[in-house]
This record gives sequence, structure tokens and C-alpha cells, in this order.
Amino acid sequence: MTAALALGDDALVLSHRLGEWAGHAPVLEEEVALANIALDLLGQARMLLSFVGDEDQLAYLREERAFRNVQLVEQPNGDFAHTIARQLYFSVYQHLLYEKLAAGQGEFADLAAKAVKEVAYHRDHAEQWVLRLGDGTAESHERMQRALDALWRFTGELFEPVEGVDVDRHALRDGWLAAVTSVVERATLTLPSGPQSGAWAAGAGRQGLHTESFGRMLAEMQHLHRSHPGASW
Repeated sequence: MTAALALGDDALVLSHRLGEWAGHAPVLEEEVALANIALDLLGQARMLLSFVGDEDQLAYLREERAFRNVQLVEQPNGDFAHTIARQLYFSVYQHLLYEKLAAGQGEFADLAAKAVKEVAYHRDHAEQWVLRLGDGTAESHERMQRALDALWRFTGELFEPVEGVDVDRHALRDGWLAAVTSVVERATLTLPSGPQSGAWAAGAGRQGLHTESFGRMLAEMQHLHRSHPGASW
């Protein structure tokens, strides 16, 4: 597994998930915001996958077991709170990771330096919605808490080593946990206490093992390309 494939798959899969909100977002402003975040992630995915090979073939012709994204990004959108919880967990991780990569001398430094500003917006967008929902009505608070709890177990995989990503994973995890905890507490919500709680499970997406919903998502994403091989428009 190459680092470019792992990081590229993360961005590609989450981009598709966010794109599924087109025509279904709760308000028009969010229709635009989620679409823009999805396009940012798609741009990152194209650049990363181009390090590995042909981006179209990698996106549309690989089988499920060949994808190396973390299981968090493939989780279904659920209600809006679930989408925001997933976005908070991932965008804080990605922002901190890209900051570290941009400050280094590795092969991803230039890409990370360009992407870190847009990822900062993704993070701010998620944080503002967590605050708005968590400290809102009784129902929005309950839904936001339920979403944070449901997706928590997928976050441990974010901090497993990826060959070619030269960062201190323990420092990354500690920074992520501090940032997420701060937002959640300000939103009058709570998080499980960490891996010792038993709710933080190691995922296997990096090894090509995915959750049931991923297969359905992949079939939808690849359907047009596979139905009309070689077509162009």
C-alpha cells in the first residue's frame, strides 16, 4: 500500500459520500457548502491518485478489496448530524495531518501546503455545525450526541501507521483528541474517554476490509464507467 493510495482513497470516498447530499441538504446554503467540500476532496484525490497511476482506472475499475480508505469515510450519511460528526472527526485529523506534511520535506509537502487552507475551512464548517446542533434544541442535541457516539469507534484507524506518511502518530492522535474534545465540550456534548473505553476499535480499511455499506456505495460510484467502458463526453 502506498501512502498516496491511502490518502487519495480517503478523499475520494468522502467526496462521494458528501456528493450524495446533492438535492437533499437541509438548506440551500448547505447544498452549496457540502458540494464545495466534496469538490475540494475530489481535487485532492485526483492529485494523490495520479502519484500511483491513472486516476480514472483507480477510481472506477478497482474492486472493493483494493481500496485503502479508512472505514470512517465510507460510513453512510445518515441524518445531517451523522454527516457532521463524520466530518468533524475526519477534517480535524486531515487538517492536523496536512499541517505536519506541509512543514516537512516529503513527497506530499507541496500538495499538503496547497490543500491545508481548504481543509481548514472543512474543519471550521464541521466545528460550527457541531456547536450549533449540540447547543441547540433538545432534539438537535440528542441527534448530535447519538452521531458522535455511533461513529467514535471508527476513529482509531485514523492513527494507525501508513508507510510513507512520516509523522508522529501519537502526537497527531493527541492533538486530534484535544481539538475534538474542545469542540464537543463547548457544544455541551460528550465523547467516550478513548481507546480504554472499549468503544475505540481498530479498523481494517487500510487492509482492504470494508463495511457492508461501502460495497453498495462503490457499485453506485462505478456504475456509469463500467457500463460504458471507453466512453468519453
